[in-house]
Parts: sequence; C-alpha cells; structure tokens
Amino acid sequence: FALVSVTLVCFLQERGALGFERHYHVTDPFIRRLGLEAELQGHSGCVNCLEWNEKGDLLASGSDDQHTIVWDPLHHKKLLSMHTGHTANIFSVKFLPHSGDRILITGAADSKVHVHDLTVKETIHMFGDHTNRVKRIATAPMWPNTFWSAAEDGLIRQYDLRENSKRSEVLIDLTEYCGQLVEAKCLTVNPQDNNYLAVGASGPFVRLYDIRMIHNHRKSMKQSPSAGVHTFCDRQKPLPDGAAQYYVAGHLPVKLPDYNNRLRVLVATYVTFSPDGTELLVNMGGEQVYLFDLTYKQRPYTFLLPKKCHTSGEVQNGKTSTNGVSNGIHLHSNGFRLSEGRAHVSPQVELPPYLERIKQQANEAFACQLWTQAIQLYSKAVQKAPNNAMLYGNRAAAYMKRKWDGDHYDALRDCLKAISLNPCHLKAHFRLARCLFELKYVAEALECLDDFKGKFPEQAHSSACDALDRDINAALFSKSDNAEDKKGGGPIRLRATGRKDSISEDEMVLRERSYDYKFRYCGHCNTTTDIKEANFFGSNAQYIVSGSDDGSFFIWEKETTNLVRVLQGDESIVNCLQPHPSYCFLATSGIDPVVRLWNPRPESETLNGRVVVDMEGASQANQRRMNADPLEVMLLNMGYRITGLTSGGAGGSDDEDSSEGQVQCRPS
Repeated sequence: FALVSVTLVCFLQERGALGFERHYHVTDPFIRRLGLEAELQGHSGCVNCLEWNEKGDLLASGSDDQHTIVWDPLHHKKLLSMHTGHTANIFSVKFLPHSGDRILITGAADSKVHVHDLTVKETIHMFGDHTNRVKRIATAPMWPNTFWSAAEDGLIRQYDLRENSKRSEVLIDLTEYCGQLVEAKCLTVNPQDNNYLAVGASGPFVRLYDIRMIHNHRKSMKQSPSAGVHTFCDRQKPLPDGAAQYYVAGHLPVKLPDYNNRLRVLVATYVTFSPDGTELLVNMGGEQVYLFDLTYKQRPYTFLLPKKCHTSGEVQNGKTSTNGVSNGIHLHSNGFRLSEGRAHVSPQVELPPYLERIKQQANEAFACQLWTQAIQLYSKAVQKAPNNAMLYGNRAAAYMKRKWDGDHYDALRDCLKAISLNPCHLKAHFRLARCLFELKYVAEALECLDDFKGKFPEQAHSSACDALDRDINAALFSKSDNAEDKKGGGPIRLRATGRKDSISEDEMVLRERSYDYKFRYCGHCNTTTDIKEANFFGSNAQYIVSGSDDGSFFIWEKETTNLVRVLQGDESIVNCLQPHPSYCFLATSGIDPVVRLWNPRPESETLNGRVVVDMEGASQANQRRMNADPLEVMLLNMGYRITGLTSGGAGGSDDEDSSEGQVQCRPS
C-alpha cells in the first residue's frame, strides 16, 4: 500500500509539474519582455523553413542555398551543415519521428523530396514523383516511417519508407475537384489524432481529411468483385463521403470575385493544429489569420429575420426597462434560425464596475475615432461578459467604422449575437441591415431594413435609414447589378469565379457544407510570399504569432484576438515562426540569411530596439498594403515610396454613407 501511495504521489507531482509548465511557460509578462537573444549565421540565402526536434534541443533550417543546417539553439552553435542534393530553394524540413533525430526530410522547388541520414551526412532516398514545387512536408508520431508532401501540382502524396524507398502514392488529388490550376501549399497532421490531415491550397477553403477513411475506401474498392466493371452512369468517387470537411471564413467566397478583379490572390500559406488538436489555425494569404474550432463547429452566418419584437417597454440597445416577450433569433449549429415559440427576453444584467470602466474606455476611444483601440477594449469586456448584448452591438459599430478586410462580416456576427441575446436591440438590428448591404447581400439588406422600420417606426425616416435605403435601391436597380449574386446562403455564394478551373459537383457540395471561423487576427500583411506561417505560442495555445511582409512578426492573445506585441524580425519579410515545444523561446526567419532566436529578456534590459511601439500604425499600414495595387507593392519592395501606401486612412472595403444618424454610429 505504501509503495502504491508513493507511486501515486510521484505521478501527481509529475502531472502537476507538467501542468504548471504547460500553463506558465508562456505568460503575458514573458510576452511583453520578448526580445532578440541571438542570430544564427551560416546560410547564404533566404531561410524558408525551420523545425524543432521533439525534445527542443535541436533546430533544423532549410534555405535557398540548398543546404540544411542543424543547430544547437540553446548554445547558438552550428552542429551540422550539408548540401541536400536539391537544385532549387528548400521550402520544408522535418525530423522523422522515432528516428533518434537521425533522419531529416526536405522538400524543394525542384519538385523533389529527399530523405537524409544526418549521422553520415548522406541523402539516402530521393523522390521525384511531383511535377511542381514541393511546399510542405508533414509527419505523424503514430506512423514513424510515414510522411506526406504537398506540392503545386495539386497533389498530396504519402510515403512509407518500409514498403518502397523509391515511390510514393497519391493520397489526395485536388485537381479532380478543382481543375488543373489548383496548387497545394501546406499541410499538417493533427498531433492528438494522426488520422486527420489538414491541407491549404489555392482559394479561401481549407480542407480536413480523414486518412483512415480514405485508405479503407480504396481497400474496399480493390476488394470489390465489380471494381473493374462500370456502367456509363457509374462514377468512382476519389474520396468516400465523410472523409473531407471544408472550412472557410464566411465572407470570403462572396468577396472572391472582387479580389480576383483586383489581382488579389487568396491562398492558405500555412495551417497548423493547436497542441490539443481541437483547433485549426490558418494564415490566409491575401487576407487575415483565422482560427477554426473543430469541436464546436459553426456554419457561415446566414440571415433570417425575427418575426416579432414588441418595442414598447422592452429592451432596446442592450438596456432594459421591463421584461418583455418576443420571437427572436437564437444561435443554432447552422447559423441563426427563427425561434418557433415565444421566447422570454431576460433583463440585461448590469456590468460589474471594472467591466463598466472598460466599456466606458472603449466608448471614449470610439468617440476619438480610435477604432482598433475601441475594438480591443470591447473584446476584453466580451471575454469576461459573453452574454452582454450591448458589448456586441458596440463592437459591431467599431468594426463598421474601421472597415478593415473582414470587419463588416465580424460586425454582422456581432449584430446577430446581440439580437440573439436581445431581439429588440435597435442599433444592432439597423447595423445588421448595413452589414448585409456592405457584404453584397442587397435583397436581404432591404428586407432587414423594412423589418427594422416596422419594428421601430420612430426611426423609419432617420438620416441613417434614408441613406441606407438610397444605397440599397441604387444597387438593386443598377445596370451592373448581377441579380444572381443577391441571394447569399446558396450555391451561388460558392460558384467558380470564371476561370477555366473545372469545379466538380462533389467540390461544390463540400464547399456548401463548409464551417466558419471562431476568431480572426488582424494587423499583419501576407501578400508577397506563399510560405508565411502563423502558429500557436504556448502549450495551452494562449497566443497566436504570425510573420508579415513588413519585416515584423505579430503576437495576439488567442481568446480576445487583441494584438499585444510587434517585433521587427527581418529586414524585409518574416516568413517562419516556430515556437519551442516547452520553453518561451521562438525561432524566426525570412529573407535575411539568418535564424533569429527570441526569448524573454532580463528586466534589467530596458532598451529593446526591435520593438515596434506604434502597433496601430503598423497594422494600418499593412491593411493599406494588402489593398494596394500589386504593382505598387512590387515597387515598394524595390524601395520606391508610394504615397497611397504610406499615408492616409486604412482601406479594406466599400465606404459607408457619411450621413449616418445616431441609430448607427454612437455606442450604447
């Protein structure tokens, strides 16, 4: 009994120590003291990829110089450098699990995948099955001899070093779904369930595949007696039903034609799972960073009008006079739907004093037109009071004023949340109509506005209502108006964009069933390179980090989405950010031929020259950069000053009418 007790105590102590480490190795004070520790020099070209080993005592890097280097990052030493045999830029490097850090895999722009034995500095396998640039390699601890590659030929290939050292098999062929022009850019395996593989490719959709289902489907097809007999109407599906699930930021499919017209490319440049495997993070090239919840999934938000809202003596703008009853709209797994019965509108609970102070600070920032500051303060309050309709309504107003890419969609989400909490929220209802119009759902915007006028007749002839009414009618009767684009929620939202890509019916169904994001992170710029990473920082994924085209890297709080730190990580562009597996330690690289290591600096170090103090200014400049003409961005990268990129307000979406009434613009 004593032995069992001692064992149990040791187990609990070890588990407690691990829990302490997981929770506290990356904390807010550490983030705010994060600074440059060292630069590792040894490459002669851009460093395009970084990879820690499982223990965190080795760091591998790959470069345009076609070399890979293995470093001792804790002592800032180069342990090994070898030419990989590639004839072009290396884009991905991975340690093979359970190989004692002896086997390293590389993928490169020469379309090749090479396997190296580091103990003898030799390339032991070379795979040449891809026909275009190999962008990412993925490995899985559960399958120690297996790995995968994603390439710009649209293929995901699987390799098993036990079976055949010279060939690979096609696991997923995206060209069968999206046509010959599709390119696979990135992939990753779920660390908690290695059967799930996420893939990023051309376009706004990110794909999650069940590898086991795909293999079982192909085995059953081979074993079927009629496997080789097909009728004229028979069609063999490359993937079984249920083996793929798509994720997309809900506003992007509608925005895609506009982006294409402006030569603005949307492509997932990096995907990664959270340490517990329940979340998927995507750096969307040409847009923002998105986090998708894989457990509590939600469909892209669609619009349905509430049936009734008694305004007399009930709740408006998040404030309560008396209790009321109404038919509202309630959060459902498929967006928002009408309630079938009469729902009770509960009184709005007053905010505790410290949150009331935060709300007032946000209102003051809003009054000073400091939109991002207002959004961050409202978000901080929302995290502590997630059932307060007024906070969502106010944050929606700030999003609508800021007008960065995706802001109107986040505002729409906040309006719907506010209305679900309080179906008689006057300002949220009106802002919802404006958001629908800005998102090109013009017919729905008109219906929402008419409903608003019926519920709140005293506001029917306000300047804001009149202005929105004029905008909607002008859009409806404009000769350039395409009537097919006015209904949002159906297949029209996800149709092909006029290119010669042949989108299959299966692809259309998968896109229509896609799930929406949970959080969005703004401030960086990702338009110049297609290998830019975003990662979770901390074993509990408390923070999000991303590289940027302005040479900085950005750090956000995951839950509030607030930007907390910006550091200059490169003279040109930061592409790679790989957090240490168990320390508050970050490795970054980009265009400079060095690897930079970052950790919390001693409190005695008061000067940190790499801190970007004006985070708001950097974020606004990046939003302008993302919306700039591609030629202007190219000239900017060459060192020319472009007035539109260095001064003026942040762009990102169509402007609202300036003659708006208080129903819309003033927070509650």
